Amino acid sequence: MKLVLASGNPGKLRELDALLGPRGFELVAQSALGIESPPETGTTFEENALIKARHAARCSGFAALADDSGIEVDALGGRPGVHSARYAGEGATDQQNLEKLLEELRGVPAERRTARYRCVIVLVRDADDPAPIVARGTWEGRILEASRGSGGFGYDPIFLPAGLDRTAAELSPAEKNAISHRGLALAALLTELSAARV
Repeated sequence: MKLVLASGNPGKLRELDALLGPRGFELVAQSALGIESPPETGTTFEENALIKARHAARCSGFAALADDSGIEVDALGGRPGVHSARYAGEGATDQQNLEKLLEELRGVPAERRTARYRCVIVLVRDADDPAPIVARGTWEGRILEASRGSGGFGYDPIFLPAGLDRTAAELSPAEKNAISHRGLALAALLTELSAARV
């Protein structure tokens, strides 16, 4: 089944393709079709994922898959949340976002640096799909005081998953996909797809 991925993020495309490709899904990035990302005006991950999926489906004529994800830090009242990708401003790099988060947490002790990644994945069969498939995943951990590792993307170098002694950026792609918020959301999505026989 051909799916347009409503994202221009190469890290997301790699992770989603590794998980969905072996199951018979062909992912095409919306950027390869000349589709620009719409404004993410939602106040929740689910709202933003739906906005992106419906836009990609409308522009491409294909079924579309979108995810919206981010990191929530308890000491910051849940920020950056839905603003994770642009925490340091529109067009900010992963490094700039990461540095802003570390600066805001300067002096906060380890026991108060708890955080979680959240992911909501949405699949729409067409732009007006009245019953989109929605799946969620959560990955608990805490924020370190300095970066470790060179894998992954986003806040991975400072996110230490609960129960592990390596950051998300120090895990292999296979290890990360098995336990991450996106991996868990995709597993839930595949269960939903099987039940819906999509």
